[in-house]
Amino acid sequence: MRPDVSVVVIAYNDARRLPHAVASTLEQSLGGVETVIVDDASTDGTGEVAERLAAARPGRVRAVHLPVNSGGCGRPRNAGVDASSGRYVMFLDSDDLLDRHACLNLLAIAEDTGADLVSGLCERVFLDLPEGAKGRVRPWYPWLYERSAVYGSLRENPDLLYDTLSTNKAYRRGFLEEHGLRFVERLHYEDLLFTAEAYLAAERTAVIPHRVYRWLVRRRTGAPSISNRRADPANFADRLEIHRRIDMLFALRGAHDLGRAKDVKFVNHDLLLYLRELRGRDPAHRDRFLELAAGYLAELDPRVFELANPLSAIAAYLVREGDHAGALAAAEYRPPRRPVLRARLVERDGRVFWGEGGPRGRLGRRILDVTGLGFHVRPLRELCPAGTVTRLEVRGGRALIAGHVPNPLRRIPPAAELAGTLELRDRRRGSRRARIRAAVRHEGDRLAWRAEFDPAAGIRPIGFADPVWDAWLRVRADGEDMVCRLGEGPGSPPLEGVALPVRPRLTRLAGDSLRSRLTGRGDLAFTLETANPWARLARAAALRGARSAAGRLAWRRVRAARRAAARRLTARRTKVAVFNRVLSRLPVRTGQVVFESHLGRHYSDNPKYLYRELRRTGRPITAVWAYASSPKGFPKDAVLVRRGSWRYFLALARAQFWVDNQGFPEGLRKRRETTYIQTWHGSAVKPMGLDQPRLKRASAAERARLRRMVERYDCFLVRSGHDVETLCAGLGVRSELLPAGYPRNDPLVNGVDGDPELAAEVAALRESLGLDDGRRAVLYAPTFATGPDGRPGGLLEPPIDPEIFARELGEEYVLLVRPHYLCRANVPPGARAVMRDAGAVPDATLLLLLADALVTDHSSIMFDFALLDRPIVLHLPDGLDRAPGYLDLGRDGPGPITRTERELVAALAGLDAAEAVQGPRRRAFAARFGEHDRGTAARTVADRYFPAARPDRRSERTNRRGSSHGRTA
Repeated sequence: MRPDVSVVVIAYNDARRLPHAVASTLEQSLGGVETVIVDDASTDGTGEVAERLAAARPGRVRAVHLPVNSGGCGRPRNAGVDASSGRYVMFLDSDDLLDRHACLNLLAIAEDTGADLVSGLCERVFLDLPEGAKGRVRPWYPWLYERSAVYGSLRENPDLLYDTLSTNKAYRRGFLEEHGLRFVERLHYEDLLFTAEAYLAAERTAVIPHRVYRWLVRRRTGAPSISNRRADPANFADRLEIHRRIDMLFALRGAHDLGRAKDVKFVNHDLLLYLRELRGRDPAHRDRFLELAAGYLAELDPRVFELANPLSAIAAYLVREGDHAGALAAAEYRPPRRPVLRARLVERDGRVFWGEGGPRGRLGRRILDVTGLGFHVRPLRELCPAGTVTRLEVRGGRALIAGHVPNPLRRIPPAAELAGTLELRDRRRGSRRARIRAAVRHEGDRLAWRAEFDPAAGIRPIGFADPVWDAWLRVRADGEDMVCRLGEGPGSPPLEGVALPVRPRLTRLAGDSLRSRLTGRGDLAFTLETANPWARLARAAALRGARSAAGRLAWRRVRAARRAAARRLTARRTKVAVFNRVLSRLPVRTGQVVFESHLGRHYSDNPKYLYRELRRTGRPITAVWAYASSPKGFPKDAVLVRRGSWRYFLALARAQFWVDNQGFPEGLRKRRETTYIQTWHGSAVKPMGLDQPRLKRASAAERARLRRMVERYDCFLVRSGHDVETLCAGLGVRSELLPAGYPRNDPLVNGVDGDPELAAEVAALRESLGLDDGRRAVLYAPTFATGPDGRPGGLLEPPIDPEIFARELGEEYVLLVRPHYLCRANVPPGARAVMRDAGAVPDATLLLLLADALVTDHSSIMFDFALLDRPIVLHLPDGLDRAPGYLDLGRDGPGPITRTERELVAALAGLDAAEAVQGPRRRAFAARFGEHDRGTAARTVADRYFPAARPDRRSERTNRRGSSHGRTA
């Protein structure tokens, strides 16, 4: 009977692994599977193994032998197709495996849909990583296989060109014969051309989300597979020739759009594979590769560079233009990890560009413009620029290491307070570091540094377990850290072979020096070595033991036990359990108040203004403020604890009051003696709590989780009846509802004249933002946006193009861009004349006091700003007001709605003219939604829960005696 599926297994000198591959075909859940083994003239006994496998399963396994080695995969696969008889054909390499249900799943969808070819998910399995390790299994372009789909032509989903593997697919034999589809021979990467031809010829292509193929990757091998021999220029030349043939195929069919899609894939995928491995190559070898690449890139439609991913396009464009250093830096820069920034950034005409000399021509300006990536607004700690070591020497037992690191876009000003730390990090355990103080000085677009130290005293490796240490520099500029990877660069002396004398904790048998070397990317590292021959023998013996099967197993167990213990001791779950069972039994400290704003991100919002009132009126409290990452900006007269630390949980356990505006950690059982004052962070526009569609669909357990958090509240501040009907009802608040308004809004009602401290804060902010030129300030403060993954975050672009704003509104207005605290503003450097990035201002109340008008969307900030009785414009370009919510902004909103950039420009230009209509509407809005905001919120809460300080009787008697004596005199 004719088999349903034939699996062609090709092999060359792979006698050891071939039986495993064939076993994966014989174990298929589909019964009618034929296996055809094609031996490509092996010399290691692979042919004999193939014959034994065929003899063991006659009728199911056949062996075919090529008389001469073909040097590739094309001829063996073609021979296998010719020798097979199944209705569908699949391909398997001898060092990989099929999923047990691969044939069944692919055949089923092919029969159901009539597809000419069916493709399933391929998983790469990195065998060098242990079972269960992160990154061991990596799906191949999984976004193509999120769901089953059938396409009538390649144009319906050109992204299929990202998966040009031939091995995770089943092809209908009649389809192959009808179109004469065979693999090209005598060229590597034959499957790229074969699959492109198949996609183009297929009348119907199906994809399924099931795993069908396991691509087994071994990086530590002396003989890499053909596809992994990327160090060979001939390998790259073959890939380019294949791509040229695909280009010709699409051109002959008039499919120029598909040709561009294929070229975009080349830039995004194929080219990067080679560029990321070039830095450590010999310069002549590297130049040969880049010359080949430049020749091919020069043939591409320039539109390809604009359609590709930004950094991939930069790398390809710079290869074409001959800027090899900039190209490699772009190829190696791989967010969302924290990659090393090896390129210089330059500012030209208010935009930020990648590369030394800046762009040339219109295409160059468009491709190299990285303003949208936000390098100019990212925190310094996220940049991680590469630094250059210019001195590395040891004299008299003391080491001197010096060099320079970039000052990206000159963001660190000359007057900044600088400090530096040279860090040598254990590569296996990055948390283990040797820290040496370094002197740092400002040199314009770079920072020079120098560290002189005794390595034997300053660096104490354990020995054996920490053989490699990487060199980093941490620069602190005005309290903000920038971490730099150190290595080779222009002006570097020979950096390899310098020995730093050290004393490992496991004695000198483990080593006596750290010898410098360069990694493949030119980064500086140190390897633990010893000059003592006996120590070398002991070290070799220890390493042999550690590398043995028993040694590896023992080390894995020790390491796993240590990590598990560390996780248990520091896990939030452990801390919550200890809080509930132990810490909450400790006595409450009378007057201790734990304050937290936005989960510890800032000193701001309602908790800040309640704290200021308690401090101003001298209430007898011990204030504890929680911070999430840095204590910078928090009050110095309070106790500061890091959120999530043991000190944090201890402070919460012993506090008489909890005050926050969002939520203390889930799972903490608040004791009866503690009063929880929930100030919240804004009135509701969007559905809240159980009114949200997500929670309506959620499990009972998730709804119960929200209920438990809300049940801890003892007091909940409200601003109006709207809060009671929407926010409180949605959250399910059952505590006391205190109709006091919000403490943060007291200054909006009262002004700052009677508060010198706040007046000074506002004046300082006005000066820092440069708002003293007479122009009016417009605050743009929308709510958070969500990224592709549905989570809040990303960059906030100005609502009006800076050039248009400058031309139409720049003489009268300055735009303050204030993103949600989960996002960052992306104000181009060249927009400074008319726009300011106000994202670093933690307290929005100060910005509201400065602003003459507000532009927002459905953010709750509109409720606060309306109290100032200043113009508000609701900018809703995506029709956000049409989403489900508590308010009809068109009917009830405090200002006009704009949906386009042009409408927003017109609304701002006509603010004064529209005041006659919008003023009464805004005041009605403020009266309705801010009815309890009377400027006394902080005092009302303080009087309700915090008793006033008792007068000092002795001081009072002394004052009376002094007054009486004065009157008598």
